[in-house]
Amino acid sequence: MSDALKHECGLAYIRLLKPLSYYHQQYGTAFYGLNKLYLLMEKQHNRGQDGAGIATVKLNTEPGHQFMHRLRIAGAQAIAQIFQNISQEVSDLEKMYPEIMQHPGLMKGYMRFMGEVMMGHLRYGTQGKNNVEFCHPFVKPHINPTRNLTMAGNFNLINTDELFAKLGQHPNNTLRESDLGAMIETVHYHLCKADDSNPASLDIEEILKQATLHFDGGYVFCGLIGNGDSFVMRDPNGIRPCYFYQSEEVVIAASERAAIMTSFNVTQSDIHELQPGHAIIVRADGTVSNVAILPAAKLTACSFERIYFSRGSDPEIYRERMALGRNLAGTVLKALDNHLKHTIVSFIPNTAETAFYGLIKGLEDYLKDIQIKRILARPDMPEEEMRALIHRRVRIEKIAIKDVKMRTFITEDASRNEMVQHVYDITYGTVQRGVDTLVVIDDSIVRGTTLKESIIKMLNRLGPKRIIIVSSAPQIRYPDCYGIDMSRMGDFIAFQAAVGLLTDSGNEQKLQHIYQQCKDAAVNGTLHQVNYVKGVYDSFTAEEISAKIAKMLKHSEVSAEVDVIYQSLEGLYDACPRNLGDWYFTGNYPTPGGNRVANRAFMNYMEKQEGRGY
Repeated sequence: MSDALKHECGLAYIRLLKPLSYYHQQYGTAFYGLNKLYLLMEKQHNRGQDGAGIATVKLNTEPGHQFMHRLRIAGAQAIAQIFQNISQEVSDLEKMYPEIMQHPGLMKGYMRFMGEVMMGHLRYGTQGKNNVEFCHPFVKPHINPTRNLTMAGNFNLINTDELFAKLGQHPNNTLRESDLGAMIETVHYHLCKADDSNPASLDIEEILKQATLHFDGGYVFCGLIGNGDSFVMRDPNGIRPCYFYQSEEVVIAASERAAIMTSFNVTQSDIHELQPGHAIIVRADGTVSNVAILPAAKLTACSFERIYFSRGSDPEIYRERMALGRNLAGTVLKALDNHLKHTIVSFIPNTAETAFYGLIKGLEDYLKDIQIKRILARPDMPEEEMRALIHRRVRIEKIAIKDVKMRTFITEDASRNEMVQHVYDITYGTVQRGVDTLVVIDDSIVRGTTLKESIIKMLNRLGPKRIIIVSSAPQIRYPDCYGIDMSRMGDFIAFQAAVGLLTDSGNEQKLQHIYQQCKDAAVNGTLHQVNYVKGVYDSFTAEEISAKIAKMLKHSEVSAEVDVIYQSLEGLYDACPRNLGDWYFTGNYPTPGGNRVANRAFMNYMEKQEGRGY
């Protein structure tokens, strides 16, 4: 409903622990690994549509033959195009040497991406540009196989300049504009410093300890080394998600647990979460270890993963999204004065459907309690009246239907906004005009632009007396710098509302005071110590800010009353007890760089600069 967010990338890693001939014999195909990589990537397609890439390392290659290959493609259809390219290679090889298809070892020599160590990446750009040069994986080549490195990840680092400075490097624009550039340069530096006289004893654990010591951000990254060693590591706060599965045949890691469950037909109990600060290291000989690289910090796993980004087919995420909706039922009932007879509940967009079901269950629980109380209070209630009572239901309608992706050549704002309204079509005849209240739940409300210019105006055409917009997430007040593309302070409708309230109360000079605090801290080198932006909000309750947002979202053309209800922080913690990363709601950043980003974002707002705070 609100403007779509770009967010975390997706990562897939596969290490085959058996020879390729084993999979050909066991599963009838020598392309077992590539097929599984394709599945893992497609099942995480929701995580990145700006581009994709894959890399493969072949074990035990003869000297003079290439052992590391990479392919990257930009654009929304990148996964399909990558594997179409591979399929064409297979087809061409089969035409030339049909008998070779029964000999996986020979095929490995001819096929670029037939290898035992593989990774895939799905990109949503939050740093750098979206052309192919910024798609993962990156490669650091070297004449020595042990010093060849390719890496990809799901992360944002917010101290890339500091990392480049420590290396004494002045990289080209592609590297400088990408946090993966800083990451791969740092890891490669320590890889090259390591004693590689015996590749079999290369100390990957120590290399990662030295390389990641100064990383500030949320990350999961994967690396393949030319000698066949590989690793997957997660940040000490567990901000970004990572799951792994190991059997006698494979080691798998991915950003989504459900993707592994589907691709390998395994259960939830078979899959483990990679612990914060830990790395899975798989040596060239197939030895697997799960080791602590950095001390685990306070667990602040991203709560937006649970609210919005991860696939809802994960069993835990499904239950948590249901709980998010259910936890809103009491607040919705209070706003309705417990009057459900003339209330219709729906959802926009489709990703909010699970929270919608949770909200309905919460409202139905209220109705059941009312029914029980009335029946107990009147044991002699006539049968007809009792039947009418027990058959009462919460009114549910499919109010809005995603129709088509509207495109327009019109550049004027008014005309474009008019066209955007028709991305959804509405179900006419569902609302009693001037009587019914529409309650519509969304995952989150970030900027509010689409709500004001499209959704609320569209819903108003049905003629409701009142429209209540419900967000399953709390108010988004602060920028993210760990993977979600929410970086400009002025974009947030909650921030705009707080500024409006300061202006309404004649206290707008407080903004200048906070701005001066930020400038002084920047001069003193202490911008990372305190989040001064919290002062923008500390004079107002969440309810006051929500009321101001409702006024801001009501277009002059809208006749219905408009209200906005947000999830409470308590409701969030109850629903998602293990993902307590809440900095975008509370301003409590898990790393010092977060405070610096928030303060810089506020300074950019005051100085009318468009750039990110990192």
